[in-house]
Amino acid sequence: MASKVPTSSMATSRADSCGKKPGYRQLMRTPGAWAFVLPGFAARQPFAMLTIGMVLLVRHVTGSYGTAGAAAAVTGAAMALCAPSAGRLADRRGQRAVLLPGVVLHAASVACVVALCLAHAPSWALLIAAVPTGATAPQIGPMVRARWAAALGSESPLITTAAAFESVTDELTFVVGPVLATALCTGVHPAAGLVAEAALTVIGGLVFAAQGRRAPAGQELSPGAVKTGSSALAVPGVRPLVVAFLGVGAVFGGMQVSVAAYTQEAGHPGLNGVVYGTFAAGNMLSGVVYGLVAWRHGPRARLLAAYAGLTLACVPLWAVDGLVPMALTVLAAGVFVAPTIVTGYALVNTLVPGRSRTEAYTWMTGAVAFGQAVAVTVAGLLTDAAGSSAGFLVPLAGTAVALAVLVGLRGRLVPRAGGVVAAGVIGHRQPVPVD
Repeated sequence: MASKVPTSSMATSRADSCGKKPGYRQLMRTPGAWAFVLPGFAARQPFAMLTIGMVLLVRHVTGSYGTAGAAAAVTGAAMALCAPSAGRLADRRGQRAVLLPGVVLHAASVACVVALCLAHAPSWALLIAAVPTGATAPQIGPMVRARWAAALGSESPLITTAAAFESVTDELTFVVGPVLATALCTGVHPAAGLVAEAALTVIGGLVFAAQGRRAPAGQELSPGAVKTGSSALAVPGVRPLVVAFLGVGAVFGGMQVSVAAYTQEAGHPGLNGVVYGTFAAGNMLSGVVYGLVAWRHGPRARLLAAYAGLTLACVPLWAVDGLVPMALTVLAAGVFVAPTIVTGYALVNTLVPGRSRTEAYTWMTGAVAFGQAVAVTVAGLLTDAAGSSAGFLVPLAGTAVALAVLVGLRGRLVPRAGGVVAAGVIGHRQPVPVD
């Protein structure tokens, strides 16, 4: 759907284009921004609690990281497979039409998982119940990004700023979420993390759905558009980005299982959320800085550089000894995640037309979820067999393979005709340099 930008938003964009330093302050002056930013932050918080809550509860019940990883993997895979369909429906029918039934179904699915775990149901039953749990997880992040795109317009110099802001917001949830879920699971009850996740999903999702002022209006495609391929995945440049985000998911999933196992081996399981939180903190801080720099190189070059840094940062994880060195190493790895995600989403804005943008965003988040699903499964099996050091090989392998694919397909990361994106967040709007 080609978003129709309100007159006030176009005026804001033109004003920011002429301003000397468009940045976070100017971004938050976008009319109606706070109405979806604050509810969106609350509504996406459960996303950071779901997988870790699943891992901790299933591991407590079964005693196996492999089973816990498999349950989390099924959840993530179902989320990845269903997220693009939810994004496509949101583009066609509107966000509220997808959110309202989605949050209710998700809460019911989580309640089923918790009940089966507490009843010590067989592993196969847990895996079956994990499917609807992941499939119904609300895609709040892509919906917020779509609202920014509708409010700003694809040619605004604040699009990159918005992408950086959303990356920081996402990672702030991954600072708070794992710590909260771990504290509830270890200090209250093993199921408390998932129960809180379900409750926050319902409350946050309903509040976000009610703030529909800046939500893109649903728009059905014409029969001719459907025949020519309406899926965002049909855009060639989206495919290497999906692969890149699969690698990011491998980092998230490998870290979650391996850090949990590492703190368990060290005799401090309660510090799992803290150590993993340093990873998210590094991601968040780098995202803040990234959004304030006037970059001279184009997004494609920045994406390749950030991904190479992420791959190198994963190299020493398997050999670290000690909780403090581990926290610092995990922090260093997190620093490279935000530049990768921010640049990837900025490229989506130039590659994909507005009518399919929410779906494109969900392909990105779905890729992260699927990569995380595979990673938690493999890392869980390796951890059960050879300890947490073996599990830390998963982030390295995932990013190395994705980097090779990204380099090989870099020629596809060329903006569509007429697409522009800010070369940086400080300065005037410029055409995108290829490198």
